[in-house]
Amino acid sequence: MRIVIIEDEPLTAKDLASCVLAAEPAAEIVATLGSVGEANAWFRGNALPDVIFSDIQLGDGKSFAVFEKLMRTVPVIFCTAHDEFALEAFGAAGIDYLLKPFTEKTVRGAIEKYKALKAAPRVAAAGAILVYYKEKILPVKIGDIALFYLEREVVRIVGFDGKAYVVNKSLEELEGLAGAGFFRVNRQYLVNRKGVKDVSQYFGRKLLVNLVLPFEDKITVGRLKVPAFLEWLAGS
Repeated sequence: MRIVIIEDEPLTAKDLASCVLAAEPAAEIVATLGSVGEANAWFRGNALPDVIFSDIQLGDGKSFAVFEKLMRTVPVIFCTAHDEFALEAFGAAGIDYLLKPFTEKTVRGAIEKYKALKAAPRVAAAGAILVYYKEKILPVKIGDIALFYLEREVVRIVGFDGKAYVVNKSLEELEGLAGAGFFRVNRQYLVNRKGVKDVSQYFGRKLLVNLVLPFEDKITVGRLKVPAFLEWLAGS
């Protein structure tokens, strides 16, 4: 397991490296980077690691700027003293969010979460995806999901049981995994055919989608997508 650490406090970076190696002796820490600028330069000239441990607030800006350029290709475990960035972190390829002071135990837990996510393609092939719930990662069957939706750059799901979870995948990725039983009604929503109670006319020749479970937000289908949506809804 190749790991990069992004941390601008040298002692903290050293402690983090020690915790990582104690939790995963076979890990290789290939770089310790201290700023957004240094990280951007390193990633331009080096092979991507398997996982990144990163602080958020660095001396020259937030580390999110680094991960925007990586296009969500590498999972990130955030280690920070600030708890207000959690939602933004999960929208930037974050798979865990450790508050300082971290410990060997919390670092080990994050590494185990990374290992579980590596198994996600096998879970998806079996008809399920991995989701976050509190401190756990759970498999949820795709058929049990009423909709996927994007909220403040974080993708969530709502099950037919009404429970909501965070997913570390884009809606584009989920659209491919979910299959023909789901329809991308707009940029924000991917709905299950079984989750649609009915549809009604809406402003501007749009359709309003009503679900079989309570959901506060209005889900609309743009007029250009209406014919394809109705064909899909009919099961064609």
